[in-house]
Amino acid sequence: MKLSRRSFLKLTGTTAATATLVGAGFRKASASYESTKLDYAREVPTVCTFCGVGCGVICQVKDGVIVGTEGDPDHPVNEGTLCSKGSAYYNISYIFDEKGNAKPNPNRLTKPLYREPNAHEWQEVDWDEALDMITRRIKDTRDEYFEERNANGDPVNRTNALAWLGSAFCTDEENYLFHKMARSMGIINMDHCARL
Repeated sequence: MKLSRRSFLKLTGTTAATATLVGAGFRKASASYESTKLDYAREVPTVCTFCGVGCGVICQVKDGVIVGTEGDPDHPVNEGTLCSKGSAYYNISYIFDEKGNAKPNPNRLTKPLYREPNAHEWQEVDWDEALDMITRRIKDTRDEYFEERNANGDPVNRTNALAWLGSAFCTDEENYLFHKMARSMGIINMDHCARL
């Protein structure tokens, strides 16, 4: 079949017009779907906590349970797009069962676990016991390795035996307070988990 320039333009124009009309029909159907989706769920804008980039996420919440997440198209950082981790944001806390109902993710830890030295099994401990254990170990390590003065006799008030790792799961304000707390204990080895 020989295709002239005029025939090619006619064919291209017809194809484009057909695609536009079909797309408009599908867009109407999807718009009605979106409106019903929002009828039963409340939109809550938030910021993704996987790294320090700060992408915007819209969580759909029904009865206090997140039933879905999507990128926030009005957010200046990600403009509605999400990486693979952000796209799976919903699965941090919830998964769907066989009937399509949201249930808590069974792989999510909700209680502290402790494994004694040379033990092979983890055991559940309550929060008070875990926090007391952590506090005691930090205090003992700080007291044992605290340096008031360096080799030249200059006051340094530090410990090299402890380090602090910031978290993108925390807000700026929380990380600011953690940083001040670590500095007040004499910790000078600080880093952050965000890979920017």
